[in-house]
Amino acid sequence: MNMIRLSLRMLLRDWRAGELHILTLALIIAVSSVATVSFFSDRVQRALVLESNRLLGGDLLVISDTPLPPGYAEYARQLGLKTTHLTRFPSMISFGDNSLLTSVKAVAPGYPLRGELKLADPPAEGVAAQHIRVAQGIPERETVWVDEKVMVALEVTLGDKIEVGAAELTVMSMVESEPDHSVGFVSMNPRLLMNEEDLAATRLIQPGSRISYQLLVAGDEGRVAGFRRWISERLSPGERVEGIQDARPEIRSALDRAGKFLSLAALASVVVAAAAVALAIRRFIQRHLDGCAVMRCLGATESDLLRLYSYYFVMLGSAASLLGCVLAVLTQEFLSYWLSELLGIALPLPSVLPFIQGILTGMVLLLGFALPPLLNLRQVPALRVIRRDLELANLHSLAGYGFGFAILSVLFIWKAESFKLGIMIMFGFLLAVILFGLFGLLLIRLFLLTRPQGSGPWSYGLANIRRRTIPSLVQATALGLGLMALLTLTLVRNDLLEDWHARLPENAPNRFLVNVQSDQQKKLMGFFDEHAIPRPEIFPMVRGRLMKINDRPVNLNDYPDPRAKQLVNREFNLSWTDTLQSDNEIVAGRWWREEIISSEHELSMEVEFAETLGLKMGDRLTFYTGGGDFSATITSLRKVDWDTFHVNFFAVVRPGLLDNYPVSYITSFYLPPDKTPILQELIRMFPNFLVIDVASVIERVQNMIEQVTHAIEFVFLFTLLAGFAVMYAAIASTQDERIYEAAIFRTLGARKQQLARAWAVEFAVLGTLAGFFAAAGASALGYLIGKYVLHITYSPSLWIGAVGVLVSVIGVTVIGLIGTRTTLSQPPLQVLRK
Repeated sequence: MNMIRLSLRMLLRDWRAGELHILTLALIIAVSSVATVSFFSDRVQRALVLESNRLLGGDLLVISDTPLPPGYAEYARQLGLKTTHLTRFPSMISFGDNSLLTSVKAVAPGYPLRGELKLADPPAEGVAAQHIRVAQGIPERETVWVDEKVMVALEVTLGDKIEVGAAELTVMSMVESEPDHSVGFVSMNPRLLMNEEDLAATRLIQPGSRISYQLLVAGDEGRVAGFRRWISERLSPGERVEGIQDARPEIRSALDRAGKFLSLAALASVVVAAAAVALAIRRFIQRHLDGCAVMRCLGATESDLLRLYSYYFVMLGSAASLLGCVLAVLTQEFLSYWLSELLGIALPLPSVLPFIQGILTGMVLLLGFALPPLLNLRQVPALRVIRRDLELANLHSLAGYGFGFAILSVLFIWKAESFKLGIMIMFGFLLAVILFGLFGLLLIRLFLLTRPQGSGPWSYGLANIRRRTIPSLVQATALGLGLMALLTLTLVRNDLLEDWHARLPENAPNRFLVNVQSDQQKKLMGFFDEHAIPRPEIFPMVRGRLMKINDRPVNLNDYPDPRAKQLVNREFNLSWTDTLQSDNEIVAGRWWREEIISSEHELSMEVEFAETLGLKMGDRLTFYTGGGDFSATITSLRKVDWDTFHVNFFAVVRPGLLDNYPVSYITSFYLPPDKTPILQELIRMFPNFLVIDVASVIERVQNMIEQVTHAIEFVFLFTLLAGFAVMYAAIASTQDERIYEAAIFRTLGARKQQLARAWAVEFAVLGTLAGFFAAAGASALGYLIGKYVLHITYSPSLWIGAVGVLVSVIGVTVIGLIGTRTTLSQPPLQVLRK
């Protein structure tokens, strides 16, 4: 008979007989939980990126200091993407006797592609601006929109005509906020928006002008990514591509943490689901030993059995995985709708990738834990037909669990989207399994020492544990791993959120002052004292471009990574200091060494920046500044905590190196909302200052935190559901043995209540073991992930151990008794006849 047809007949027979219900249910829950997390995480991450792109005004920016080739926009439109463009440059604008250096932005129709451009009524005497509204379109011809700083500094009102170069343009509205304002330090304040068709009349675009030409692109994520790959291969010197990940480091940090956070939640579901599948497979193998023995008697070879059950599991896995993915699509759609209503945002449709991941995850989990035990199943001796006490060697069973763990490790790395995170969790769980087994044997022996003489429930319960030591350890370990994943997710979630909020305190700097001159520092400090604002630290800053690495000229073609191209193609903000800032940590090398002679210039580089450019300790970098070239050697790498929003630099040199180069100063400070009007006075007193408002960036980061919080809470529910599946599979794995055991005891006169109490003791002991494993493992894993992956401060607490053990004991005991209730109701005679 055809093997595939025979496998299908066996599959349908086992399904009708109820043999596959537990395994199928475990697999469906595994796939649906993993796929739901993948679908939901995919939509939330896409929403986070979409919301974050509102800070750019589009999904992607192409920036150049020369006019961009028209072919860039034409190709984007061929891909079905929306495009617009703008021209940005600094210029003096005038009204009467007043003049002001302003950031001018000439925009085209369609601006912005993402986010909203908001206008407001000008402030009245002593009253802040009000009646904020969303702009419909862009400024009309011969009109401009300006921000409050321009209106205050030039003392203009709506309807006044101001001079912008050779043109006179009418002020029609006041800008409250722009989506692409203050994403990075390239933004200049005050600011003015005008129609690009008026640009020629200003005659401001001249050879040598400092101009930024920008192409904004938005649309389908995949098409945007394709456009970025296409254009990255065609960029000319002076051109660069920026996405939200290329913007402020604080935004990149928040998005990176959000991604890792959601990946961690998905990993927890994978771990719990795998434990459920492994236990269900174990029960399936045990229940099919007799059938294989009969087939061996009828002439089936080992290879026949292997092929038969391989087809069997492939068909079962495909059907269950498909059903699990369908359920995941329906479930995540409901929850995504709920979350979007709760957060007030519309989540984009998911991609097809999570569906493919769900199918692959189900097949990998099933075959990873099923194929190795088949090596046992195919070696069933024919003699087992008449000698039911014959058991198989556990060699292949152990190998099966090892193979399954290897498959699970691959899933860890895949789902984590980070080799470091995946490897750390993999070895964490491997160590946990080994320690769980050793400590489990020790604890079981300690429990047995408390076994009283006689025939009470405690004695019978401990006797069951002793008789089934290995299966009991397998059950306790599986339960412990599932609960460990849940506790770890809870611990890391809470600590990560607390750490995030701690890094964004209420008084985090929300204003940056750029272009402070040396002779203005004393007067600026007096301004802060006068208005009861704590004096901020002021940092020197020199603009420089990286020219050589180890005396080799920098070549854009040497950097395939788009972010690396963008970094080497821009000017650096260089600074110097004697002392290491509190939000900086040396991770390689050491801070300035006193024994170094002055001719050996030292340079400290931010570690992620160095990794992006492929820089390492000992590399010699040459920069060009307005005052000439200088070179310095990397003697230390720093980890910078960008979440503090303090002034920080990618490159810091030793004091004295840049003394003779053109320098300006920069600082950041916290301005309470009730003191916002003093900015007008600050602008009047220091018209050359560039005041950068990052309050909107901080608000965006905080909104991301809240969105991820809600996402993780929903994801946690699915992980919890998978945890119940583990408990069900663990109880079911010994169901057949308990049915036979109950029939023997009841034949000898035992009552149902006596057996229930004895099993309650057994379940309580298993719950204690699992709770101890979970609490210890979660504390250790939470510490490692927090310290080395998410870079948060986590201190294991004692209460988690008590809570873990208590929840485990109660949960396992209650679910165990509910799961074995039908076992006690079966007539002993009927069981013994079987």
